[in-house]
Amino acid sequence: MRTLVTGGTVVTASDTVAADVLIVDEQVAAVGIDVRAGAGVDRVVDATGRYVLPGGVDVHTHMELQTPYAVASDDFATGTAAAAWGGTTTIVDYAGHDYGEPLLAGLARWRQKAAKSHLDHGLHMMVREVNDRVLAELPALVAAGVSSIKLFMAYPGVYMVDDAAIFRVLGAAQEYGVLVAMHAENGGPIDVLIERHVAAGDTAPIFHARSRPAAMEGEATGRAIALAELAGAPIYITHLSSAAALATVRAARDRGVAVYAETCPQYLYLSDADLARPGFEGAKYVCSPPLRAAMDQHELWTGLRQGDVQVVATDHCPFRLGQKELGRGDFTRIPNGLPGVEDRLTLLFQGVVDEQISLNRFVALTATIPAKIFGLYPRKGTIAPGSDADLVILDPQAERTISAATHHMNVDYSCYEGRRVQGGIETVLQRGNVIVADGSYFGRPGAGRYLARGLPDYSSC
Repeated sequence: MRTLVTGGTVVTASDTVAADVLIVDEQVAAVGIDVRAGAGVDRVVDATGRYVLPGGVDVHTHMELQTPYAVASDDFATGTAAAAWGGTTTIVDYAGHDYGEPLLAGLARWRQKAAKSHLDHGLHMMVREVNDRVLAELPALVAAGVSSIKLFMAYPGVYMVDDAAIFRVLGAAQEYGVLVAMHAENGGPIDVLIERHVAAGDTAPIFHARSRPAAMEGEATGRAIALAELAGAPIYITHLSSAAALATVRAARDRGVAVYAETCPQYLYLSDADLARPGFEGAKYVCSPPLRAAMDQHELWTGLRQGDVQVVATDHCPFRLGQKELGRGDFTRIPNGLPGVEDRLTLLFQGVVDEQISLNRFVALTATIPAKIFGLYPRKGTIAPGSDADLVILDPQAERTISAATHHMNVDYSCYEGRRVQGGIETVLQRGNVIVADGSYFGRPGAGRYLARGLPDYSSC
């Protein structure tokens, strides 16, 4: 099958050029002018006046994650279909394991869940206990295509591991080429603050943020970086939300430490004012780390523009309003997580519209750098001969209003309800197959492939 995408402007992390893209079967065969020469074409996709982008790579999702109070409302079928509508063609989800359970057993369970994915997908492994058995499993994990693990400095008794355990993991990870991704919040003081607020009767959603202050994210981020520097290992800070945390990342990178950071659209567009909405409305916006002050948004955009933040992912972990109701009268019981996998590219494209970031930086943040850091490049994250033909055709002039009434995520509200945005995703191809076109969806559950990821590539990151 030969497909020609013609008339568009091809945009990668480094180049913007008027060119055609020839796809042969599942891969990009050529990028250039009049690439149809000498080749019969079975299908032509007209991209005149449009941008032709690499398919988005979202490296932080939680499909059907079990939390203490509820299960995320998107599974791998509904969540990946929604992602496709939004121009994401690859996800890397977080697999988990139970205490005492081998990491590979948890990985096998998540691979079963992901078998219904519409999109190509990889997996990280969340590690909740550290011992000799777990460390000895790291080579087998890499052999299974999982080259990144996540540790938590928060959630005592559930996920949190201490500094000694973190240091041990960082040393072992460096030996095997594994990247450690860190949830950086200081869980001990946070738990004390939570107890104080509950005892005082401060149970509204806004106290979720007040019990998890930015200072505790900044402290934990700095501590995680110090441990990584001591171990001589790179480290990746997930869902960075505050200027306090960004300052520690920036200082470390300035002195040459291999630290990489990810933020999410909610921290660029939402704030603690949303958590303080009247009544129980703020429960819609409960996530961890929490939404910060509006002033933090400016610093995060600066970090994206200057290169101190390398990735925009979603931390997609949605819960329906009925599930959020579990925490009415007790913010500690509100399921933590927001929907966002469908809106990531559209929201970040507003940074191009508003001249916060360049078009090439937009591609780097949403596709190329995440693919590099998590061992998927150049198969994913770019448009070049030999790469998978994952393409997004975006009309930069189209406008729409974000609404739960029109999104495809399995959740009955939108954090961005009523927001007018510019830039419409018209056509999406995964490995040469059109899965979104003309307002219709052609993907199917099970069409996505498991991606055995290679080791990280930190070049140009």
